[in-house]
Amino acid sequence: MRPEDPHPAYFRGRPEPSSTARTPDRVRVRAVYPGTFDPFTSGHLNVVDRARDLFDEVVVLVAVNSNKHPGADEEERAAAVRASLPIEWTSVTVAAWSGLTSTYCHRNEVGVIVRGVRNTTDLHAEYQLAAMNQSLDVPTVFLPAQPELAAVSSTAVRTLGE
Repeated sequence: MRPEDPHPAYFRGRPEPSSTARTPDRVRVRAVYPGTFDPFTSGHLNVVDRARDLFDEVVVLVAVNSNKHPGADEEERAAAVRASLPIEWTSVTVAAWSGLTSTYCHRNEVGVIVRGVRNTTDLHAEYQLAAMNQSLDVPTVFLPAQPELAAVSSTAVRTLGE
């Protein structure tokens, strides 16, 4: 930290902690919440809702993951996510994307990735992805699952729905 810079490096280029009092000068922060969302669950909806409180805009990024084989293509899953969101959530948009999340962030002026974590297994896997994205200049914010939603997973919902 330089003497003339009162904030640590992670605040450079971002709003100062007290910037809420200076709303006209405040930097707007867009976040992306990526996932395959096959299907979009109540846990996912909860993460989006809480991200809305933290960021000015949230993009739910319906991604293609070559390690997963969803039952619908990304456009169909994106449409299902849109249909699940309350209409009054005007700061939330949905996009389908095939590529690195960090590339989407750089191309669309998104400042942070949001990831939900249900348990330590999720956290371990997500931490590795977060480290990679940080090296590509996109930080990650983890939102722990609400206790009542920690057992909800897309896999479990698909299995129960079959």
